[in-house]
Amino acid sequence: MRALLIALALGALAAPALADRAAPEPVTSLAPGMVGAWFPPASDKDGLILVLGGSEGGLRGAQPLARRLSEHGFGTLAVAYFDAPGLPAALKEVPLEGVEAGVDWLRAQPGMARRPIAVVGVSKGGELALLIASRDPRLCAVVAGVPSDVVWAGIDMKNPAVPVTTASWSWRGKPLAFVPYAEGPFRGVRDLYERSLPKAAPDAFIPVEKIRGPVLMISGKADQLWPSTPMADAVTARLDAHRFAWPHTHLAYDNAGHASVGPPLPADSPNLKALAGLGGTPEGNNAARADGWPKILAFLDDAFAGRSCRVK
Repeated sequence: MRALLIALALGALAAPALADRAAPEPVTSLAPGMVGAWFPPASDKDGLILVLGGSEGGLRGAQPLARRLSEHGFGTLAVAYFDAPGLPAALKEVPLEGVEAGVDWLRAQPGMARRPIAVVGVSKGGELALLIASRDPRLCAVVAGVPSDVVWAGIDMKNPAVPVTTASWSWRGKPLAFVPYAEGPFRGVRDLYERSLPKAAPDAFIPVEKIRGPVLMISGKADQLWPSTPMADAVTARLDAHRFAWPHTHLAYDNAGHASVGPPLPADSPNLKALAGLGGTPEGNNAARADGWPKILAFLDDAFAGRSCRVK
């Protein structure tokens, strides 16, 4: 278990670099109990995007991604859900209501009440994006990068020797059903997740069929953090089994890992090699980004123009 958390922490340290941007600007308290970074719409695009980072916590992953999405003209809000002032210190029993507060905040901004909102999340943020969209009908489209199809046990980076035996998320004061980590010899982070998945109880699976709009998932087949491709495939299978009414696509890339999602890096970027830190090759991850990033933008454009995003 200790090795798992150390590996997750090392992956989190790389998160800011993966967007090929400098460190985020200072954390901003947008409302009591809410930490985020707001990039107002830069064009006449109606769509707003809630952006969720991963197990790095705070805004380190979400804010650079929100900035890049805003360059396409969207209004974007990066929201921290733990490891920021006034928020839980660890990724355990994090209230989903705190993320819903981001939707409330967007709706409350001048001129924004009638604009449609999509959610974009990567890694644990991908798990969270699918989960929150299955509960909040105001979210009309989902982009989930290297996601999970189940709710996992929590993670406490500050106490890596102490196993977390409760869920990552809570709702109305109660932890959600979750998949615990399997016991036994540690043979790698992905192996641990793969050994744990068969233990998933039915109520630990995210009810993605309740999402009220199109879904785009992106994964790297060589992901060494967790089996994001099989888990995204499982989301697709569940949607198909429930005859999901909205378009849903999974882009799975060869030679790419956990860093397969985001804008591509310049060929001379000093951060290019870091893309392979959690699976795949630098070139494979960057090729996935070069192919996937414009598809993310096109998906969001199409979603905001579609019927699921018509605000009533």
